[in-house]
Order: sequence, then structure tokens, then C-alpha cells
Amino acid sequence: MKKMLALLLAAVMVIGLFAGCGPKVEIPSQTEAATTAPKADDTTTEATEAPKELTFAQGTVLRMATGYNSTKTGLFFDAEVAGDGVTLADGKTYHAGDLKPTWVEVQNRLGMVFEDKYQGNNASKEFDFWKEQLDQVDMVSGTAAKLSEFGVAGSLVNIADYLDMMPNFKAYLDANPIIRMTITGDTATGAIYISPYFDGVSDIERMPLMRTDWVEKLLDGEGEFTAEGSGKTAAPVCKPYMPTSGKVAVDVVKADGSGVETVTKDYDAAGNIVAKMNEAGRVSGVEAVNMLRTYIDEAYAGYYGTKRSDLFVGQNAAWDADELVALLRCVVSNAKTLNGTDTVQGLFTREDNNNQRRVDMYRFAGTLFGIRGLESRKDFLYVDSDGTLHDARQEPATYEALNRMNDMVKEGLISKAFVDSAEEKTQTYLENDLGFMHYDYNQTQTIYNEDGKTLDTEAGERYMAAMVPVARWYDGTDPNGVYMRFTESWRSVKTDGWGISKAGVGDDQDKLYACLKLIDYAYSEEGQILMSYGPDAFIGDGTFMFNGKEMPVIADATRAELWAKAKGNYTNYARQFLGSTLSFLKSQAFEYQCTTEAGRTGAGYISTAIGLGTIHHPELAITENKWYTSVPTILPTTTVENDQINGMTNLGNDKFGQSKEQNNVLVNIIVGGYTEEGMSDAATAAGVVSSDWSGAQYLQLQNDAWARALDFYATIQ
Repeated sequence: MKKMLALLLAAVMVIGLFAGCGPKVEIPSQTEAATTAPKADDTTTEATEAPKELTFAQGTVLRMATGYNSTKTGLFFDAEVAGDGVTLADGKTYHAGDLKPTWVEVQNRLGMVFEDKYQGNNASKEFDFWKEQLDQVDMVSGTAAKLSEFGVAGSLVNIADYLDMMPNFKAYLDANPIIRMTITGDTATGAIYISPYFDGVSDIERMPLMRTDWVEKLLDGEGEFTAEGSGKTAAPVCKPYMPTSGKVAVDVVKADGSGVETVTKDYDAAGNIVAKMNEAGRVSGVEAVNMLRTYIDEAYAGYYGTKRSDLFVGQNAAWDADELVALLRCVVSNAKTLNGTDTVQGLFTREDNNNQRRVDMYRFAGTLFGIRGLESRKDFLYVDSDGTLHDARQEPATYEALNRMNDMVKEGLISKAFVDSAEEKTQTYLENDLGFMHYDYNQTQTIYNEDGKTLDTEAGERYMAAMVPVARWYDGTDPNGVYMRFTESWRSVKTDGWGISKAGVGDDQDKLYACLKLIDYAYSEEGQILMSYGPDAFIGDGTFMFNGKEMPVIADATRAELWAKAKGNYTNYARQFLGSTLSFLKSQAFEYQCTTEAGRTGAGYISTAIGLGTIHHPELAITENKWYTSVPTILPTTTVENDQINGMTNLGNDKFGQSKEQNNVLVNIIVGGYTEEGMSDAATAAGVVSSDWSGAQYLQLQNDAWARALDFYATIQ
């Protein structure tokens, strides 16, 4: 798997490509078009032979209901992005309604013409808009679940029927049978109804991010901490998660990154920091900091020396949930020292008034407290060590973790805006020195380190990734659990992609083959570069080493434009202006080049830890211990099963929505405890989902599909 991934990331310097990256499209002559394959309804002998290539009439129009979540991130420029005309690094000016550079180049290279049908919705809503009128579009965005469901029902083209004509896509699936299994919608036929999107593959996705300079200011140095004007900690509510006695050994990366060593958390020597703080009651911010300093010195026997901040932000970090609670108590009670104001928000989400971001709080709870399924690729499912699927929503341990997050809310350690999203906009927390920590994507959030933009990096201000925490995970190897670092936030097939409308392409073989050619080209090495970087005009002359391979560098003009037009946010720039990274197989090489120095440092620590085995993660494989197997994004449920699942509305967006305006019970419990009818504690909450909301029936249907997927996997290895 890793060998194939490296191959797919390998750079291929594009030679002899078509010129011209502007919005004007040059269509080959009708003479060239005459070389196309026979129509499906031709009665000639040639028409009955399986074609060897995806040839189609040049100029074939594809109606594209495809994009990524908004009108700004479609194939065509909208008025908000283009304004009165936007000039890009290729020297061309684009207007509303023009194709974006990446898609102009696709037209020039492949010869089809794109027509805009995209309504600007997220994948779920976009497909819902078109599902009753699929004859009006040729390609459509949708969630993996919906594309698979409607494919099984006969509404979408089975891409697997044409794999022998798609050498690039086929080669990828042949080399990665686990991915083939993941996108197979019907194991009886091997049908594939989704053109999958990989936003990077087999790599960490979200990670903890902290104001590391604040940690250093509070914890580092000789002697006791002193400060003027500190506040007081709140009345303690949080309870210990880690042991209160005994010892816990943890493998960490050495401070210089050269290898692995073991550190010991000695609770007999130091006690549990949350328990000790709770016993002390409300204390001043200065007292809280000194308690944490003493604890670190004693629990780790001086391992961190006077650089105690390394417990949290160093390459050799070993922090856990209790130590984070203690640190958050220190942060919120020392606002005057940290930002000169009366308040600092501890944990927050990128947009506390947007449910799509608020759900990151329960994802972080899973990482903190050792709960699988809260960052699943498929609903809330995970594979247990016994090889069967489990649903995190039906397990009391999930709600016990949410209870702990609610305790943090009660102590004021989670932002006020998360509790009351109408209170303030949290998008300004980082640039205004108001927020300490959240759980998110590294590149898009560490752009706040750029000099002159938000944080004063010359003064030492720094926001960067911190190591994944130590937690107790029940991976089946020890009935008492294993203390280790584990992240479920692991890149695989994303939960949305594109499908080909069967009614849309109809009997028009040119349309069908053009759609298939687009998918296959995107999985070629040349296509991966285009879909990640955009056209040649945005790529520089040199290369750089990324994951051990040479990859193209971005042009200087592209880098400047990234900051001028998207404030350094690679994803926004690529999707809104270039039209790249909207689907298919995205290389992380472009994004890496756009990550700030602090962003690369923190992510580099985590990458080193993953490479040395001190951070564990799901594998894109059927592992010996099934607990480490990544759950497929798609499970091959039948039409009858899909109808049953769709009737279980409480398990969908009614109770567990993840879009902006939707309701999510798990978020609600973090904010205010048990407000749902019938839920009064962890056990009853799990019981309501399992019994009253049809969770047990749902899980049985998914396990039936999982068994079929495993049987299918055995046939394609």
C-alpha cells in the first residue's frame, strides 16, 4: 500500500501538453471527431466488439452538477469570486460564468466541453436537488452513501463495467484492493457507482492545535511562576480520567526526533493533577500554574527539565486528557498574562456558530478519551477486534466521554460561544488572541502564523499542531485497555464524490465515454498534478522532495496570489480560483508548500511520531487485529436495506446532522447534558439510540453488508 501511494505521489514533469489556459476553449475539427468509437446502437460488427479506448466526439458537452459545498467552489466562477473580473497568475482575466483554469485545461487536453448545472450545495443537498431529474445532468455530486444507494437502484452508471477501458483508475484499484472494496456498491456484481475523492490518502487529517507560546510562558523556566492580575479557577467539576496511583509507561519520540524512548507517568510520586487541583478547590491562576509545574517535575522525574511545555508541544510530548484539563485551568485563569484582557477561551471550534464545525468537539472527545467511531468514514461505525462493526452512538463509553466534555463546559474550559453560539463569532479568536486551542486541519489554521497577518511571530506568538494525546484504548489486546496514542482521523475515501447519471448520458456513448475518460484521466499521474496544482502556468520550474519523491514546486506568482486572494488558505484558493481539489485524487504536495513554518514544524513532529510507530491509526487494509482496520466509506447495502435505513430518520440528520444548520445530539450533550427524551445518563442514552431509534436494527443491516464486503474482498486480492 505504502509503495503504491509513493508511486502515485511521484512527480511527473509534464511534457508536450497543450498550450493555453484561458477561458476560451479550442475544439478540434470535425475531421478529428470522425475517429470516435461506434455508437452503442450501431448494428455494425465493430459495434459488438468491446472498445479498447474511451474515444468520443470532440466537443461532447457534459452537463456538470458538480462542485464542493458552495457556488464559490464549483467548476465555473461565480460572481462573488470573480467580481468584475479576476486576473490570475496565468495572466488571464476570468469573469462570472467562465470555467476555472483547471477545467479549461481539462477541456483543452481531453476535448469535452463542460456546461454548468451546479446549484452550489453540499454533496447531499446537490444530489437531492437532482435525484428526481437526473436526465438533466450527466455528472452529479453526492454523498458516497447516496450515490451507492441510487446506483444500486439503477439511477447511476456502473463504472466497474468499463474498468478495462480505464487503465489509470483500474491500476489504482488493482494495487489497492481495500479501496476497491471501499467503493463497491454491490458485491454481487462488483459494481462501482462513485468516482471517489481522496483529499490525501493514508495520512493524518485533523490534529490538536495550540498557542504554543502561551504554554511556554506558563510552564517554562526556573523557580515559581509569578504574574500580576491573574484570575481564579472555577469551582472544579472535571474528574480524573487517568489513574490516581501506580505508573503508566508511554513510548515517545526522542526530543531530537532520532528514535523512540519510554517515559513514565508516576502517579505514586506526583498524584493525579486533576484530583490534586480538585482537592485544592478554587485557586488563583498563579497557584494553578505552580501546581501543574510541580506535578510535571514529579510525575516525569525531571524528564522535561525547565522546558515543561514540551510535555504538550514538544516532539517528545506525552500529555493526556487530565493534563490538558489542568493546562486549560491555567490558561483561562491567566488571561491578563497571556493576552492582556480579562478572558481567554480554552477549547473552541473554528466556527462555534456552525454545526459543521461544532461537531469537531465530539471528534476531539474521541481522541482525548479513547472512543472509536466518532471520526468514522461511515456514519459512527468502526471495526472491533472481533471483526464486527460497532456503532459509537450505541455504546455507553461514548456518552461518558461526552459527559467529561460537559464537565469542561461547566468549568468554563470550553468557549462561551460554543455553549451559546449567538454570543460571538469565533472566527476572530486566533487573530485577536482570544482563543487557546482547537481540533482542526493544520494548513488552513496555522496560516494565522504568517508575519504581518494575525499573530506577531516576531514577538514569539505561535499557533501550531500539538502531539496526539495519550489515552486508554480498548483494541482487544488487553481487557484493561492500552495506554497509547491513536488517531481515528485518517485519510481515506472521502464521504462524497461524483456519479454518472444513467438517464443523463442515456444512449449517447460520447457522453458516457467522456465522463469515464474524465475519471480515468484524473487518476493518471499527469491528471493528479493538474487536479492538485492547476495548469502549468501555476507551477514553477523546480521540484522538491515530498514523502521521498520529487514533486513540482508552485510558481512564485501562485504563492503570492494565494495570500492576496485567499489569505494563505490553500484549499480556498485551489477550489475558488484554480478549480482544483474539487474531487478525485489530490496530492498533499501543493498544500504542504503553502503551510507556514510553524505549521510544518508541528505537523512534522506528528509525522515523525507516526513513522516511528508512537502514534497508531486505522490501516487501509484488512489487518490481523481487525480493530485497526479502517471502516469502508461505502458498505454494499441492498435497495431493500437502504429503504429500511432511510426510514430510520432519528439516526440521520434529524438527530445526528453534521451540516451547518442541522441538529446533533452529541454536540447538545456536550453543551447542556441530557435534554433528549429518555436520556438521563450514558447507559440510557445508548439504549435510546439502540432500541427507540432503531440503532440495533441499523447495526445488523450494516454488519450484513460488511460480511458481504469481506467476502468480496477475498475475491479481488
